[in-house]
Amino acid sequence: VAISRWDAERGRWWISARRDVGLAQIWTSEDHMIDTPTLLGYGRTPDTVLISIPEESGDRLYEIPLAGGEPRRLSFGDVGEVGAIHHPRTGRLLGFQFTKDNEFEYVFLDEPVARAWASTVAGFPGRRVRMVSATPEFARLIVKTEGQADTGTYHVIDVAAGTATRLGSEYPNIPASAIAEVRFTSYTAADGMTIPAYLTLPPGRDPRDLPLIVMPHGGPQARDEPGFDYWSQLLASRGYAVLQPQFRGSLGFGTAHLQAGYGEWGRKMQTDLSDGVRWLASEGVIDPARVCIFGWSYGGYAAMAGPTIDPGVYRCAAAGAGVSDLPRMLAWEREQTGGRDTPTVRYWKRFMGAERINDGSLNAVSPARMAQNANVPILLIHGRDDSVVPYEQTEYFADALRRAGKDVEVIELENEDHWLSRASGRLAVFNALVPFLEQHNPPR
Repeated sequence: VAISRWDAERGRWWISARRDVGLAQIWTSEDHMIDTPTLLGYGRTPDTVLISIPEESGDRLYEIPLAGGEPRRLSFGDVGEVGAIHHPRTGRLLGFQFTKDNEFEYVFLDEPVARAWASTVAGFPGRRVRMVSATPEFARLIVKTEGQADTGTYHVIDVAAGTATRLGSEYPNIPASAIAEVRFTSYTAADGMTIPAYLTLPPGRDPRDLPLIVMPHGGPQARDEPGFDYWSQLLASRGYAVLQPQFRGSLGFGTAHLQAGYGEWGRKMQTDLSDGVRWLASEGVIDPARVCIFGWSYGGYAAMAGPTIDPGVYRCAAAGAGVSDLPRMLAWEREQTGGRDTPTVRYWKRFMGAERINDGSLNAVSPARMAQNANVPILLIHGRDDSVVPYEQTEYFADALRRAGKDVEVIELENEDHWLSRASGRLAVFNALVPFLEQHNPPR
């Protein structure tokens, strides 16, 4: 019915609709050098399509007539990362799904579906409920529940009968008693900005003077989500508190929070993490002398930057698939497309605060160029087949640390990608990470 296209070099994005002969352009928008609108499918009627447009105040939902004309804004569309739910056969728009703060939320336009969903959620009090799939008329649903004693369970819902049949669990061998408590909280950064965070507490321990692992997420334009997180649960099971800050630049907490991260790579995005450590210490929850940092991808960069750019906070650092040399990373990214200034390069430069690839300001926030500041043990882990952050980024940092006489260990994962897609790769990370943390930051 309609297709979208993007001229990445000029920042132009447009929609074309099918006609009896060929396609006709029905809507266009300019100035999309990095962020683009998204074509989501049919609108509320079959003669419209639904799009999400990034604007200064947030992502907005609009309907565009297939015949052409002005977009109509939908008043309930002020959400980030919205997903449209369409009828699996007819394509009719049924509603929307999105993550808001610490909850999965659904808005249904179809009244029978809205009633079915409300009764389904009511059947699982105290748990988060996510829709996985449904029959064409939503007579039966598959949902996933998560909660304090639920690592992730799948159920078949018979709407007419009002029954739920358990299918199985994602982690059937983990008893409810072993699941760590997760608190969604917030703290104030040094400049007054509110930083949302997840705090996971080790089971069976009083939340006082605990050892801490700071675990920043990747992206950086991403977020941690509510529910069972196997990384933080693994570390909590070993006796650690785990802090997952949703630092400025994180997605899902409003446009102002996201845009506050632009230009703050290695700067306020980094001190947002250590401000969280200081907050937990002031609350008496953690022992500030027993704090390490671990992360993957952008989180791997943050773990590298902890002891080199924001030293004095951590007693060890473990970095997975991290960027260590920002100018070299930008140059590598540009080389992948024959030297063009791609949206990916623009994205990196926006967060790094770089005017150009060889911007001298990037040296001060490149861990490989600040290795002399490191004074704690560092573990580096990286997959050889990583196509997002090349393995050489770990090599740059390891070589710089060795030249400076620093304590560094490198784990090279053969046949592993950026996302740890193989179970063997994930196990290799676990088996390297946990002993490293236990040696340099004993949990007891």
